[in-house]
Amino acid sequence: MKFLNHLTLGQYIPAESPVHRLDPRCKILSVVLLLAGIFLMKHPVAFVSWGVFLIILSSFSRIPIRVVIQGARPVIILVLFTAGIHLFLTRGVILWEWGPLSITKEGVVMASRMGLRLFFLVLYAGFLTLTTSPMELSDGLERLFRPFQRIGFPAHEMAMMMTIALRFIPTLFDETDRILRAQLARGADLEHGGLFRRMKAFIPVLVPLFVIVFQRAEDLAQAMEARCYRGGTGRSRMNPLRWKIADTLAMSGILAIVAIFVLIDMGA
Repeated sequence: MKFLNHLTLGQYIPAESPVHRLDPRCKILSVVLLLAGIFLMKHPVAFVSWGVFLIILSSFSRIPIRVVIQGARPVIILVLFTAGIHLFLTRGVILWEWGPLSITKEGVVMASRMGLRLFFLVLYAGFLTLTTSPMELSDGLERLFRPFQRIGFPAHEMAMMMTIALRFIPTLFDETDRILRAQLARGADLEHGGLFRRMKAFIPVLVPLFVIVFQRAEDLAQAMEARCYRGGTGRSRMNPLRWKIADTLAMSGILAIVAIFVLIDMGA
Protein backbone atom coordinates (compact mmCIF):
# COMPACT_ATOMS: atom_id res chain seq x y z
CA MET A 1 0.00 0.00 0.00
CA LYS A 2 2.35 2.65 -1.27
CA PHE A 3 -0.41 5.28 -1.33
CA LEU A 4 -0.34 5.36 2.50
CA ASN A 5 2.94 7.27 2.29
CA HIS A 6 1.24 10.09 0.38
CA LEU A 7 -2.12 10.18 2.14
CA THR A 8 -3.35 13.68 2.99
CA LEU A 9 -6.98 12.93 3.86
CA GLY A 10 -7.79 14.34 7.30
CA GLN A 11 -4.44 16.10 7.69
CA TYR A 12 -4.00 19.77 8.50
CA ILE A 13 -1.14 21.79 7.00
CA PRO A 14 -0.56 25.03 8.93
CA ALA A 15 0.40 28.10 6.90
CA GLU A 16 0.06 31.86 6.93
CA SER A 17 -2.45 32.41 4.15
CA PRO A 18 -5.76 34.24 3.59
CA VAL A 19 -7.58 30.90 3.36
CA HIS A 20 -6.23 29.68 6.70
CA ARG A 21 -7.30 32.92 8.40
CA LEU A 22 -10.93 32.62 7.31
CA ASP A 23 -13.59 31.66 9.83
CA PRO A 24 -14.12 27.87 9.84
CA ARG A 25 -17.86 28.42 9.34
CA CYS A 26 -17.09 30.34 6.18
CA LYS A 27 -14.87 27.55 4.87
CA ILE A 28 -17.40 24.83 5.71
CA LEU A 29 -20.27 26.67 4.00
CA SER A 30 -18.04 27.53 1.04
CA VAL A 31 -17.10 23.88 0.56
CA VAL A 32 -20.78 22.90 0.73
CA LEU A 33 -21.53 25.42 -2.03
CA LEU A 34 -18.62 24.16 -4.11
CA LEU A 35 -19.71 20.54 -3.74
CA ALA A 36 -23.27 21.44 -4.73
CA GLY A 37 -21.95 23.28 -7.80
CA ILE A 38 -19.77 20.32 -8.79
CA PHE A 39 -22.72 17.96 -8.47
CA LEU A 40 -24.78 20.15 -10.80
CA MET A 41 -22.21 20.10 -13.59
CA LYS A 42 -23.24 18.10 -16.66
CA HIS A 43 -20.61 18.62 -19.36
CA PRO A 44 -17.22 16.94 -18.71
CA VAL A 45 -15.33 19.77 -20.46
CA ALA A 46 -16.78 22.25 -17.93
CA PHE A 47 -14.78 20.57 -15.16
CA VAL A 48 -11.67 22.31 -16.53
CA SER A 49 -12.92 25.48 -14.83
CA TRP A 50 -13.13 23.63 -11.50
CA GLY A 51 -9.58 22.41 -11.93
CA VAL A 52 -8.34 25.94 -12.63
CA PHE A 53 -10.23 27.26 -9.61
CA LEU A 54 -8.69 24.55 -7.42
CA ILE A 55 -5.21 25.63 -8.55
CA ILE A 56 -6.08 29.25 -7.67
CA LEU A 57 -7.30 28.20 -4.20
CA SER A 58 -4.12 26.18 -3.72
CA SER A 59 -1.96 29.20 -4.51
CA PHE A 60 -3.96 31.41 -2.12
CA SER A 61 -3.65 28.83 0.67
CA ARG A 62 0.09 28.26 -0.02
CA ILE A 63 -0.45 24.50 -0.24
CA PRO A 64 1.15 22.80 -3.28
CA ILE A 65 -1.43 21.48 -5.71
CA ARG A 66 0.28 18.08 -5.72
CA VAL A 67 -0.46 17.77 -2.00
CA VAL A 68 -4.13 18.50 -2.64
CA ILE A 69 -4.30 15.94 -5.45
CA GLN A 70 -2.63 13.29 -3.31
CA GLY A 71 -5.71 13.34 -1.09
CA ALA A 72 -7.72 11.71 -3.89
CA ARG A 73 -5.39 8.73 -4.32
CA PRO A 74 -7.29 6.43 -1.91
CA VAL A 75 -10.50 6.83 -3.95
CA ILE A 76 -9.01 6.38 -7.42
CA ILE A 77 -10.27 2.78 -7.52
CA LEU A 78 -13.76 3.93 -6.51
CA VAL A 79 -13.68 6.62 -9.22
CA LEU A 80 -12.64 4.10 -11.87
CA PHE A 81 -15.25 1.60 -10.68
CA THR A 82 -18.01 4.21 -10.82
CA ALA A 83 -16.92 5.36 -14.26
CA GLY A 84 -16.72 1.76 -15.48
CA ILE A 85 -20.28 0.99 -14.40
CA HIS A 86 -21.64 3.93 -16.38
CA LEU A 87 -19.32 3.22 -19.30
CA PHE A 88 -20.56 -0.35 -19.87
CA LEU A 89 -24.14 -0.19 -18.58
CA THR A 90 -25.44 3.00 -20.17
CA ARG A 91 -27.58 2.39 -23.23
CA GLY A 92 -27.36 4.49 -26.38
CA VAL A 93 -25.46 4.77 -29.64
CA ILE A 94 -22.96 1.90 -29.69
CA LEU A 95 -19.34 2.87 -30.32
CA TRP A 96 -17.69 -0.48 -29.52
CA GLU A 97 -19.11 -3.93 -28.87
CA TRP A 98 -17.58 -7.25 -27.93
CA GLY A 99 -19.90 -10.04 -26.86
CA PRO A 100 -22.07 -8.88 -23.94
CA LEU A 101 -19.91 -5.78 -23.41
CA SER A 102 -20.58 -2.56 -25.26
CA ILE A 103 -19.55 1.07 -24.99
CA THR A 104 -22.00 3.75 -26.05
CA LYS A 105 -21.61 7.45 -26.74
CA GLU A 106 -23.89 8.25 -23.81
CA GLY A 107 -21.88 5.85 -21.63
CA VAL A 108 -18.64 7.70 -22.35
CA VAL A 109 -20.28 11.00 -21.38
CA MET A 110 -21.81 9.58 -18.18
CA ALA A 111 -18.59 7.83 -17.17
CA SER A 112 -16.58 11.03 -17.64
CA ARG A 113 -19.17 13.11 -15.80
CA MET A 114 -19.58 10.83 -12.78
CA GLY A 115 -15.86 10.07 -12.50
CA LEU A 116 -14.91 13.75 -12.58
CA ARG A 117 -17.68 14.62 -10.14
CA LEU A 118 -16.46 12.13 -7.57
CA PHE A 119 -12.82 13.10 -8.12
CA PHE A 120 -13.43 16.83 -7.59
CA LEU A 121 -15.78 16.18 -4.66
CA VAL A 122 -12.93 14.44 -2.85
CA LEU A 123 -10.41 17.14 -3.77
CA TYR A 124 -12.51 20.06 -2.52
CA ALA A 125 -13.64 18.20 0.61
CA GLY A 126 -10.01 17.37 1.40
CA PHE A 127 -9.05 20.99 0.86
CA LEU A 128 -11.21 21.89 3.88
CA THR A 129 -9.23 19.68 6.27
CA LEU A 130 -5.91 20.81 4.80
CA THR A 131 -6.63 24.45 5.67
CA THR A 132 -8.65 24.06 8.89
CA SER A 133 -7.30 22.72 12.17
CA PRO A 134 -9.34 20.02 13.98
CA MET A 135 -10.20 22.44 16.81
CA GLU A 136 -11.41 25.13 14.42
CA LEU A 137 -13.37 22.56 12.45
CA SER A 138 -15.06 21.31 15.61
CA ASP A 139 -15.98 24.84 16.73
CA GLY A 140 -17.28 25.73 13.28
CA LEU A 141 -19.45 22.63 13.00
CA GLU A 142 -20.84 23.15 16.48
CA ARG A 143 -21.80 26.75 15.74
CA LEU A 144 -23.47 25.73 12.50
CA PHE A 145 -25.38 22.92 14.24
CA ARG A 146 -26.39 25.10 17.19
CA PRO A 147 -29.77 26.26 15.76
CA PHE A 148 -30.86 22.60 15.62
CA GLN A 149 -30.41 22.22 19.37
CA ARG A 150 -33.93 23.57 19.81
CA ILE A 151 -35.29 20.31 18.37
CA GLY A 152 -32.97 18.14 20.47
CA PHE A 153 -30.07 17.78 18.03
CA PRO A 154 -26.78 17.12 19.94
CA ALA A 155 -24.73 19.81 18.19
CA HIS A 156 -21.63 19.64 20.39
CA GLU A 157 -21.48 15.84 20.50
CA MET A 158 -21.97 15.52 16.73
CA ALA A 159 -19.25 18.07 15.99
CA MET A 160 -16.92 16.34 18.43
CA MET A 161 -17.47 12.91 16.85
CA MET A 162 -16.93 14.21 13.32
CA THR A 163 -13.74 16.01 14.33
CA ILE A 164 -12.33 12.97 16.15
CA ALA A 165 -13.10 10.78 13.14
CA LEU A 166 -11.27 13.15 10.78
CA ARG A 167 -8.39 13.57 13.20
CA PHE A 168 -7.75 9.85 13.54
CA ILE A 169 -7.86 8.99 9.83
CA PRO A 170 -4.13 9.75 9.30
CA THR A 171 -3.29 8.02 12.59
CA LEU A 172 -5.10 4.83 11.61
CA PHE A 173 -3.42 4.77 8.22
CA ASP A 174 -0.04 5.20 9.92
CA GLU A 175 -0.85 2.26 12.17
CA THR A 176 -1.95 0.21 9.15
CA ASP A 177 1.30 1.01 7.37
CA ARG A 178 3.30 0.03 10.44
CA ILE A 179 1.48 -3.30 10.77
CA LEU A 180 1.90 -4.00 7.05
CA ARG A 181 5.64 -3.39 7.28
CA ALA A 182 5.88 -5.66 10.31
CA GLN A 183 4.01 -8.46 8.53
CA LEU A 184 6.13 -8.09 5.39
CA ALA A 185 9.29 -8.23 7.53
CA ARG A 186 8.01 -11.57 8.90
CA GLY A 187 7.66 -12.95 5.38
CA ALA A 188 3.95 -12.36 4.78
CA ASP A 189 2.89 -12.30 1.11
CA LEU A 190 0.13 -9.70 0.69
CA GLU A 191 0.40 -8.97 -3.03
CA HIS A 192 0.36 -12.35 -4.77
CA GLY A 193 -2.20 -15.10 -5.22
CA GLY A 194 -5.94 -15.09 -5.82
CA LEU A 195 -8.56 -12.90 -4.20
CA PHE A 196 -9.38 -15.28 -1.34
CA ARG A 197 -5.73 -15.96 -0.62
CA ARG A 198 -4.97 -12.25 -0.40
CA MET A 199 -8.02 -11.68 1.82
CA LYS A 200 -6.83 -14.46 4.11
CA ALA A 201 -3.33 -12.94 4.18
CA PHE A 202 -4.79 -9.65 5.43
CA ILE A 203 -6.34 -11.23 8.54
CA PRO A 204 -3.08 -10.80 10.55
CA VAL A 205 -3.25 -7.12 9.61
CA LEU A 206 -6.92 -6.49 10.44
CA VAL A 207 -6.89 -8.18 13.86
CA PRO A 208 -4.16 -6.00 15.44
CA LEU A 209 -5.59 -2.95 13.67
CA PHE A 210 -8.98 -3.44 15.35
CA VAL A 211 -7.23 -3.95 18.70
CA ILE A 212 -5.33 -0.69 18.23
CA VAL A 213 -8.53 1.17 17.25
CA PHE A 214 -10.35 0.09 20.42
CA GLN A 215 -7.28 0.78 22.55
CA ARG A 216 -6.95 4.31 21.19
CA ALA A 217 -10.67 4.91 21.75
CA GLU A 218 -10.29 3.77 25.37
CA ASP A 219 -7.22 5.97 25.88
CA LEU A 220 -9.05 8.97 24.43
CA ALA A 221 -12.09 8.39 26.67
CA GLN A 222 -9.89 8.15 29.76
CA ALA A 223 -7.98 11.29 28.80
CA MET A 224 -11.24 13.24 28.35
CA GLU A 225 -12.58 12.01 31.70
CA ALA A 226 -9.28 12.87 33.42
CA ARG A 227 -9.66 16.43 32.13
CA CYS A 228 -13.22 16.59 33.53
CA TYR A 229 -14.89 16.69 30.14
CA ARG A 230 -18.66 16.76 30.60
CA GLY A 231 -19.95 17.83 27.19
CA GLY A 232 -20.60 21.26 25.77
CA THR A 233 -22.75 22.65 28.58
CA GLY A 234 -21.04 25.67 30.15
CA ARG A 235 -17.91 25.14 28.09
CA SER A 236 -15.91 28.26 27.23
CA ARG A 237 -13.38 28.81 24.44
CA MET A 238 -9.98 30.45 24.45
CA ASN A 239 -10.48 31.84 20.92
CA PRO A 240 -14.17 32.56 20.23
CA LEU A 241 -15.18 32.57 16.57
CA ARG A 242 -15.77 35.99 15.00
CA TRP A 243 -17.28 36.47 11.57
CA LYS A 244 -15.29 39.18 9.75
CA ILE A 245 -15.77 41.23 6.61
CA ALA A 246 -13.25 39.00 4.84
CA ASP A 247 -15.49 36.00 5.52
CA THR A 248 -18.49 37.76 4.00
CA LEU A 249 -16.48 38.71 0.93
CA ALA A 250 -15.13 35.17 0.57
CA MET A 251 -18.62 33.64 0.86
CA SER A 252 -20.00 36.10 -1.67
CA GLY A 253 -17.15 35.36 -4.07
CA ILE A 254 -17.61 31.59 -3.79
CA LEU A 255 -21.36 31.93 -4.33
CA ALA A 256 -20.79 34.10 -7.41
CA ILE A 257 -18.20 31.72 -8.86
CA VAL A 258 -20.42 28.66 -8.34
CA ALA A 259 -23.37 30.47 -9.94
CA ILE A 260 -21.24 31.52 -12.94
CA PHE A 261 -19.89 27.99 -13.45
CA VAL A 262 -23.36 26.45 -13.26
CA LEU A 263 -24.87 29.03 -15.64
CA ILE A 264 -22.06 28.53 -18.14
CA ASP A 265 -22.55 24.76 -17.92
CA MET A 266 -26.31 25.07 -18.44
CA GLY A 267 -25.78 27.29 -21.48
CA ALA A 268 -23.15 25.04 -23.04
